[in-house]
Amino acid sequence: MASGRENGRDGEWARHWQYPAVPGLDLLRARYVRHSFTRHSHEGYVFGAVRRGVEDVVMPEGTIRARPGTVVMINPEVPHSAHAGVPEGWSYATLYPSTALVGSIAREETTLRGTVGFAETIVEDEDTALLIRAVHRAAEEGNALAADSLLRVAVARLLRRHGRPLPRREPLAAGARTAALAQELLRQRMADPPSLEQLAGELGTSPFALLRAFKAAYGMPPHTWLTNARVRTARRLLESGTAPAAAAVTVGFTDQPHLNRHFTRIVGVPPGAYQRERARTYKTGKPPGS
Repeated sequence: MASGRENGRDGEWARHWQYPAVPGLDLLRARYVRHSFTRHSHEGYVFGAVRRGVEDVVMPEGTIRARPGTVVMINPEVPHSAHAGVPEGWSYATLYPSTALVGSIAREETTLRGTVGFAETIVEDEDTALLIRAVHRAAEEGNALAADSLLRVAVARLLRRHGRPLPRREPLAAGARTAALAQELLRQRMADPPSLEQLAGELGTSPFALLRAFKAAYGMPPHTWLTNARVRTARRLLESGTAPAAAAVTVGFTDQPHLNRHFTRIVGVPPGAYQRERARTYKTGKPPGS
C-alpha cells in the first residue's frame, strides 16, 4: 500500500494523518482497489464520502453500498468491514472525529444531549459529502481556520439532520458481564493471551458460551476483538515514537510482518507510513506532501 500520493498496486494510494490545528480529528484519503478492511471498530466516529467508485461497507445489519453523493456515518465501537463494490474500486475522504469533539459540537449546535449517534449508517447527502472533502483540502493546504470551520459545519449538519441520542446502557445481563470480564482480561494480557478454553475456564463458563456472549456484546469474536485492540495500542506506540518492530512485540504480534498485515487491513496504511506521516506532521505542523 503506498502512502501519500504515490501509486501502489492497481494505482492504490492512501494518506492517513492528524492535523494538529484541529485536535481530536484523524483523516484518511485514499483510493483502494484490491484492499479490504477486516472487521474492526473505532473509538470515535466515522464520516466517509466516496468520490468515485463504490465501497461496500459490511455492518452488523447488512451490507451498504456507498456511492458518490452519500455519507457513511458509523458510531463509536460499531464493528464493520469494507471492500470494493466494483472492479475499479473506490476513492474517498473519511473523517474520524473523537467522541469529545462530536459531543462538544452537539452541545453547542443542537438540542441533542447525552451520547449522540446516528440511527442510519448511510444517507443521501451530497452537500455534506462535499463538505467532508473540503475539510481534507483545507487541512492539506494548511488552512486551519477553514479546516476547523468546515469540520464543525459538516458535523453539526449531520447531527441536525440525522443525529439522535444513543440509548443509555442497561445493567449488564449475566452473559454480558462475562463478556466484559473476558474483554478486560484480554486487554490486560494482550501480549500473551490465554486460549479460549483457558479464558472460559477462568470465567467459569464454557468456550462456546463465551464465544456467543462475547459476540453478542461486541459484535465480533474474542480473537477478532483482540487483533483490533492490539492495532489500537500499536497506533499509540507508533505515535509516541516506538519503532514498528518493537510495537509489534509489545502488543503481542509474532513479528513486524504480522503487525504490518493486520495494521494495514484495519487502519488502511502500513505502520511505517502511519508513523512517518505523523512524525512529519507534528514536526512541520503540516500534513505530508503539503
